[in-house]
Amino acid sequence: MTNDPHAWLEDVTGEEALAWVTGRNARTEQRLTATPLFGELESGIREVLDAPARIPFVGHRGGYYYNFWTDERNPRGLWRRTTPEQYRTDSPEWEILLDVDALNEAEGENWVWHGARFLRPGLDRVLIDLSRGGADADVTREFDMVTRDWVPGGFERPEAKGGASWLDRDTLLVATDLGEGTTTDSGYPRTVRRWTRGTPLAEAELVFAGEPDDLSVSAYRDHTPGFERTFVRRALEFYADELYLLGDDGELRKIDVPDSAIADVEREWLLLELREDWAAFPAGSLLAARFDDVLAGTPGWDVLFAPTDESSLAGYTWTRHHLVLNVLENVVNRLSVLTPGEAGWDRSEFAGAPEFGSVGVSAVDSDENDDVWLTVTDYLTPASLAIATVGSPPETLKSAPGFFDSSGHVIEQHFVTSDDGTRVPYFLVRPADLPFDGTAPTLLYGYGGFEIALTPGYSGGTGRSWLARGGVYAVANIRGGGEYGPRWHRAALREDRPRAYEDMAAVARDLVERRITAPSRLAVQGGSNGGLLAGNMLVRYPELFGAVVIQVPLLDMKRYSHLLAGASWMAEYGDPDTDDWDFIRTFSPYHLIDPDADYPPVILLTSTRDDRVHPGHARKFAAALEAAGHDVTYYENIEGGHGGAADNAQAARMAALAYAFLWEKLGPATGD
Repeated sequence: MTNDPHAWLEDVTGEEALAWVTGRNARTEQRLTATPLFGELESGIREVLDAPARIPFVGHRGGYYYNFWTDERNPRGLWRRTTPEQYRTDSPEWEILLDVDALNEAEGENWVWHGARFLRPGLDRVLIDLSRGGADADVTREFDMVTRDWVPGGFERPEAKGGASWLDRDTLLVATDLGEGTTTDSGYPRTVRRWTRGTPLAEAELVFAGEPDDLSVSAYRDHTPGFERTFVRRALEFYADELYLLGDDGELRKIDVPDSAIADVEREWLLLELREDWAAFPAGSLLAARFDDVLAGTPGWDVLFAPTDESSLAGYTWTRHHLVLNVLENVVNRLSVLTPGEAGWDRSEFAGAPEFGSVGVSAVDSDENDDVWLTVTDYLTPASLAIATVGSPPETLKSAPGFFDSSGHVIEQHFVTSDDGTRVPYFLVRPADLPFDGTAPTLLYGYGGFEIALTPGYSGGTGRSWLARGGVYAVANIRGGGEYGPRWHRAALREDRPRAYEDMAAVARDLVERRITAPSRLAVQGGSNGGLLAGNMLVRYPELFGAVVIQVPLLDMKRYSHLLAGASWMAEYGDPDTDDWDFIRTFSPYHLIDPDADYPPVILLTSTRDDRVHPGHARKFAAALEAAGHDVTYYENIEGGHGGAADNAQAARMAALAYAFLWEKLGPATGD
């Protein structure tokens, strides 16, 4: 639209815009929160999020296990640690390092934990990141592990998108906003600087500068004993970057690999994950060569993984002597072990690898041992955490509690044929005794972007709020995601984005054809890029759904590249300021609203503090739907960042609003 009548809603904290938000929030709360059902939903989800029996997932450093923990008494959380021996007990004794709620009270702030990075090898200093209200922008502060307090006069990076990492005890590598010319068009750091203790950040020595139209620039020090190296990464766009080795003399050497590949250096090896075909190697392959040989221009590439029509690389993790591969075969995880030797790479099965469920694997400490963490879950099975030494069976250390009775449910995987003949998988979670009469309220979830795969995982909130009340849950593994590697992702890039929506529509039709549900009892849900998906389902396929849930979404695809981090996603969607708009407009929900169409009811949920996807997308879409006379519900959390919530109480409320809306439109809920 040439003259956007709702452009004023892009003023995030403008008085008029916030008055509009406040009015919609009040209307939504009055309708959805006043029912007994909402109270049950909110308290049930909050109980799940705050449950003391949750698994405290940990990271290992210097003989301790570190964990960040939130619950009802500590909504913003505790950073704490315990010993491996204590962790194995049912009730470990934790040493509190930082209480974020107490910090907020002392400083009059609303900090949200963003993580910590240790100074190696001593581990006596830490860089801690804190965000106001959960935004992507954060601050970095230096913390003393001996005194358990901030270092007086220590390093402190002002609030901005970016970060800092240790070069040595008195020097940081910093990528942050230092004023005009130091950020990219996407709002991320454009420069890397070497910051010496006791000197002003503004005077930090320039190490590298990218271009304004780059995505971002960053740097890090590899502190692996015997392989200490410093790298600079220049992200040209979302799926292309350059990796440089920074010498002690300040010289930068570009690593000669394809920009589209993901390069990862570990000890003497360089691994290369291909996003595109390269030489004789197909996209989706994982290659390995000795790093020194790559620098010398004489790499001998070994193929560690090659994709098939039904498999893709889900990830990998190094241990001290091995490489553990995690492969998806038709969206089911399979683990294997590769061990480098003089004669090449030896391949073996992962001893005791689970035969069912989604499996995550990560190293406990790749510098010291061959131990890995294993997490296993599915839609009906709470997560378990095991530890395993490569070559030996895993030992389960922790199991999460169940939050609903799943004994009467089953998980199925189905495949549908999309409009162009592509075979698309989806998961279905349903009651075992489903009557198949087309009456079950059904929630269909999807994402379909940025090569992200949706694999089965347990959600106590979904179980309590939806499955236990008689709902059916479906998850679509549509194109644009990573379920089948780069080819699956590329199939829905840019001008091919509508393939993802055709896939989603095919799944929706299949749910009806199988007599699971009917359009009036079927809802679609998605957030972020999935919010764009859900928005397109609303305006392109309204006849397939009885309700739509859109969370922290992109929706105005003409303006998206000018709003916050939007320019960073042009490799995914295209550039709307060029001829690309000819195809982008075909999947821009804001521009496809039809006043005469019969749209299903829709709820939009977003956050004022989302500094990644601008809340203006959701605001303007809601306003345009209202103006066209459609049934729209809107709620905007004042905090939360792109996650939508800054603590468990906010997360429970946001989720409860969505489920209350769904039961209002698709219900009644069982027992109501």
